Order: sequence, then C-alpha cells, then structure tokens
Amino acid sequence: MDDRVSGQALDVFSTCPQSRDVKREDYVRRVLEVARWSEEAGCTGILVYTDNGIVDNWLVSQLILQNTERLCPLVAIQPVYSHPYTAAKMVASLAHLHQRRVALNMLAGGFKNDLTALNDTTPHDDRYVRTTEYTLIIRRLLENPGPVNFQGKYYSVKGLKMTPPLPKELFPQILMSGSSSAGLAAVEATGAIAVVYPRPIEVELSEALPTSIKFGARVGILARERSDEAWRVAHERFPQDHKGEVAHRLAVKVSDSVWHHQLSEMGDTPASEENPYWLVPFQTYKTFCPYLVGSYERTAVEISRYIVRGYRTFILDIPPSRDELEHAGVVFRRAIDLAAQSAQEPKSNSAAISTAPSPRQDES
Repeated sequence: MDDRVSGQALDVFSTCPQSRDVKREDYVRRVLEVARWSEEAGCTGILVYTDNGIVDNWLVSQLILQNTERLCPLVAIQPVYSHPYTAAKMVASLAHLHQRRVALNMLAGGFKNDLTALNDTTPHDDRYVRTTEYTLIIRRLLENPGPVNFQGKYYSVKGLKMTPPLPKELFPQILMSGSSSAGLAAVEATGAIAVVYPRPIEVELSEALPTSIKFGARVGILARERSDEAWRVAHERFPQDHKGEVAHRLAVKVSDSVWHHQLSEMGDTPASEENPYWLVPFQTYKTFCPYLVGSYERTAVEISRYIVRGYRTFILDIPPSRDELEHAGVVFRRAIDLAAQSAQEPKSNSAAISTAPSPRQDES
C-alpha cells in the first residue's frame, strides 16, 4: 500500500494480534499469518503492542523478521520497561542479525493499572519529558559511531557507545503520540512523526496542522463495494455491547490520556454513507481508534482528505482476515489517486475533495 503523494512517501502499518486475545497454542501461527497478510497487502510494517498483560514485543518482532522478507515491525517502546540503551541495543542487534529495519512507536503513558503496578506516578506532561530524553539517547546512540554523552532530568549517560553500530540505511522511523501539547513538544524535540487519533475530517480542517511536524493517523477501515454490505459487516463485528460501554466509561475516568478524552467527547453522531466516521468499536472498549465505514468510494474520499491535510502515515487496526487488508488496500489506492488529483488543482481548492456520492453509491 505504500505510495507517494506530492513527492512524499505514504506508509501504511497494520497491527499485530495481542497474546491476550489468542489461545497460547495458536498465537505464533496467528502472528505469522497476520504478518504475511500484511506483507502481501503491501503494508510498510506492522505495529507490535507492549503492556503488562501481553508477551514481550521484541520477541514478537524477532519472530516477524524471521518469517517475512521486508515487513517492518513498528515496536511499541515504554520507557518504564527498560533503559534507552537496551532499546537501542535491540534495534542495532536485530539489524546486525537480520539486515532488517525496525520502526519505533515511542510511548509516554499506558494503561493506568499497568503504571500503578510498576509504581510509576510520573505526571502526564513529565512522562513526555522522560520520553523525549529516552528517544534522544536512542537517536544519538544509533546515529553516532562515537561515544554519547547526555545529561537530563530522567536519564544520564557518559561515553556510551553502541556496538555493533547501526548501518545508516537501517535507522528506525520514530513515531510518537501527538494529541497533547506535551506530546507535540516531544515530537518536535525528537524529530518523530506525530501519531494522532483523528477526529472527523470537518473538525480536523477547522484547525491548521503545525508545518514543522510530520503527522500520522491511527484509524480502522471497514469498506466494501457497497455501503450497506460494509455496514452489515461492521455491525456483526462490533455489535452494541453494554458491558463494553461500561468498561470504556471506567477507563476514561481514570485515564489522563488527551486523545482518549478527545474521542470520548465526540458524542454519538450517527454514522452513514454521508458520515463514515464511526466510534462504536472505541465506545464499547473493543479497540482504541475510530473507524471509517462505507463503500470503497466514500471511505477513499475520506482518507484522501486526511492525506491532503498532511497525514502521511496510517496505522490500521488488527486485521481479522487477509480479505480485510485487501479491502483496505482498495481504499488506499483510490485515496492516493484522489489526493494526487487534488494536489494538482489550484491551491485554493487543494483541500476540497468532493464528498458527493457517486452514481454507484446512490444505487446502493
């Protein structure tokens, strides 16, 4: 699915299944299955989660590298779990062993109960200060052949050197949550890509994106040729769930995550072919991102508008099947074409991709 719009690369990541959701005896097979589907679909890479309740992310990433040819694990990194030298050593070691690149998804927070269990009481904005220092040490260790010195509030190193050194062409892409002002400051300080949980595009377009930062979006896509078929599958996969709604509300109460509260406050605007933005999977605690649901045509229009806005990285939800990634691939190919067409139009019209339904959509 990777392509270029206005000379800039577009990267699409899928997401790896979590061990808590799959039987132990089936988990390795399922990880490799999803990784191969993702590679076949043309994904740049695959996000590998980390938290207290699932297997180690580095071991899963090693498994993916051993069983794919080019798929890039996007490894979630929680500073509480290890020293920045350990994370940098893993990047360099995997490159040395497999001649392959990984990407890093830098975390500042996590589940409240996880942080409490680890006795991490660091306030929200200070966690971004810590993640900034952590990321800068990783960058310098992987960029510089010589010793690294760093003195910060949370980390200090002196004369630290990375061996084996990382080849320049395997330097990791670095992503970081950018929904809060503290997150955006950390993104800018580290040169990372700011990942957000996008709001409806009409809301997004009411605010300008900082031009000094690259942006990406975490979003699910569920699309079919006909809108009614897409919505049928959506409601089967994510039915209304009262227990899930309760779990979501409890999670929001204890969370200090800015994006979590932003999405929770979006309300219950009915989704439809005219409005493909859907929060039910998020509101029922089934996943942690908004979904776009509808026909290929309509969801492609919506994705193209996010691309025109400036998003060049997209992280999809965990795919339930190979077919689902293929459906998403159709959407991205059409969206890339629409965004490219828009980029060639006069500047005043560059963000005005039409959302009017096509004749096929009217018939559906």
